[in-house]
Amino acid sequence: MDEILTLSFFTAFFAAAVRLAMPLMFAGLGELAAEKAGILNIGMEGIMLTGAFCGFAGAWYGGGIAAGLLAAMLGGILVALLHGFLSITLAQNQTVSGLAINMLTLGLTSFLFKLMSEGQGYMQVETLPVIALPLLSEIPLIGEAFFHRDILSYCLYILVIVMVVFYRKTRMGMNCFAIGNNAKAAESAGIPVHRYQWVMMLVNGALGGIGGAFLVLVQLGVFTENMIAGRGYIALACVILGRYSPVGVFLSALLFGLANAMQIRLQVLGVDISPYLLGMLPYLITLLAMLGAAGKSSKPDGLGKPFVREER
Repeated sequence: MDEILTLSFFTAFFAAAVRLAMPLMFAGLGELAAEKAGILNIGMEGIMLTGAFCGFAGAWYGGGIAAGLLAAMLGGILVALLHGFLSITLAQNQTVSGLAINMLTLGLTSFLFKLMSEGQGYMQVETLPVIALPLLSEIPLIGEAFFHRDILSYCLYILVIVMVVFYRKTRMGMNCFAIGNNAKAAESAGIPVHRYQWVMMLVNGALGGIGGAFLVLVQLGVFTENMIAGRGYIALACVILGRYSPVGVFLSALLFGLANAMQIRLQVLGVDISPYLLGMLPYLITLLAMLGAAGKSSKPDGLGKPFVREER
């Protein structure tokens, strides 16, 4: 147990936490974009899974990480557009649509991966290299975690700042806020509701696809069936826990990453606790955090409510 109180332990612990949180951050920001415009996408699990598969297939057949990343974004966008068609064009129940997409993509990616891997040996693709930022990466505790990372992680930091500015300082961001709270009032003010929602679904799919591809192109280099394993649902929880703000989503995902890293580190150290209980730790902490935030939600008033122009 003395190993837990060392600087090296906490340095490795924080680095693992940030690494585990990154896919959730991308997916959470993508879900935030959709929900700010009034679209609830429970199908984020399916978007991430599609992004992971397409990222692997793109890198395998395209011969590089750039091809994999592009394929992941396109795959995520296609799934998001399917949800958009059901939710925006057909005005169907958004929860049912999202759940159906999750089941569809689970079966489809498993089937396609079996076809892809038939007759193949061990399949692994190249992963993004780590880039240490001078001086910043040498800061005790947090330097290794935040500034000794890959290029996608650094892009994420910029994305959080861009989204904060977008929603607080730009007319488009404020229009999205208006649509999410009252689409009919927004339309009466001259805001093209459906156009904004479609654009946000593109963002939702692209970021969700990157979140899934992060597991393949940055962390593992391989694809396995159902490898997202509930991360899409956790991304949804991060949006709620983060009170629908980009910084809040970032911090909420980091909380889950800390919990996940803790259970892994405790198992490695051989702490005398059932591994099943340790496996529950990340989800338990997330649940407790959400219960603590009960009654403090800042969700858009029109979230999940289909907007039909003919209705007045």
